[in-house]
Amino acid sequence: MKILGIDPGYAIIGYGVIDTAKQNMVIDYGVITTPKEDSISVRLKNIESGLIELFETFHPDTVAIEELFYFKNQKTVIPVAEARGVILLTAQKYCGNIYEYTPMQIKQALTGQGRAEKAQVQFMVKNILGLKETPKPDDAADALAVALTHAQTSPMLNTNKI
Repeated sequence: MKILGIDPGYAIIGYGVIDTAKQNMVIDYGVITTPKEDSISVRLKNIESGLIELFETFHPDTVAIEELFYFKNQKTVIPVAEARGVILLTAQKYCGNIYEYTPMQIKQALTGQGRAEKAQVQFMVKNILGLKETPKPDDAADALAVALTHAQTSPMLNTNKI
């Protein structure tokens, strides 16, 4: 199963593509970025274009996306929610199999502890995927964590499909 994991945002959107049928699961990871000087509408269009390119390049079977759970910065919650809407709409158009995971579910799946630190999650991503280095930037590592969460939990729990 080819899984596209997404860490949503509007300035930086992390992505990670894994294939559970392969020994070396990692296909690609990285980020889609949007310039802060662009208007929100241009940034949303750039996010859509970047995602379309990912779907057309990798043809994932499933999309796993991190849910917005809690936001400390009230100024960014609306633009991130708008970006997440574009991400969900594009994923629905190009794939249709979309699953959401909370940060706590991701931490639990990868470390066994729902309140794990970011460094612990990144350590597990690196080790589970057999990578020499922790994926950078953090948004890409987070996206791989979401994809791994789906790979590890989807056979047991298909209750997070949207």
